[in-house]
Amino acid sequence: MYNTEKPNQKDLPSSAQLLRSTALALVAAVAILVAVVLPAEYAIDPTGIGRVLGLTEMGEIKGDLAREAERDRQVDKPSEGRSGAIDGFLGLFLGTAHAQQAWTDETTFTLTPGEGIEWKLTMKEGAVAEYRWFAEGGRVNFDLHGDGGGKSVSYEKGRGQTGGEGELVAAFDGNHGWFWRNRDRGDVTVTLQIRGDYGALKRAD
Repeated sequence: MYNTEKPNQKDLPSSAQLLRSTALALVAAVAILVAVVLPAEYAIDPTGIGRVLGLTEMGEIKGDLAREAERDRQVDKPSEGRSGAIDGFLGLFLGTAHAQQAWTDETTFTLTPGEGIEWKLTMKEGAVAEYRWFAEGGRVNFDLHGDGGGKSVSYEKGRGQTGGEGELVAAFDGNHGWFWRNRDRGDVTVTLQIRGDYGALKRAD
């Protein structure tokens, strides 16, 4: 057997000391939760410290990424989707009302999964350009917008699309056009056709 000395009662912490230590630990845990964990994980910053330390921005980025991933997951649900071949056919079918007319410009490009690209038209305020585009092999997200002279505008956005058509009316002098990103699982080929009142069709850097 081992002989051990019985601790002296005076050397043991009192109940009051134990309660004080527990209270201090609880206060410290709450402070860390409010000042660090909530801003960094959920962008909740009641004290403002998270914003100063850059933790709130981290939480906002995490939230945006989580929401985008959820939207992409919803788009990819089999119950909502169609096969890539059918999507490509339907995208090709869009805009047949103008098929008999010639397009001034046409460009085709392929996007790998996750890749994005931007094409712009130089246009004067009030100028009108007709367009149609279609994706083959999958679906893309797009943002039709414009910028110039310190101004910017968003005309239309879409997720999980295989095509679109319409008229682009320039809200001001500047560059107006599309940003596409491939959110599908394979390569997607996009074709853009344009005609109307614009200066040039160019790929934005």
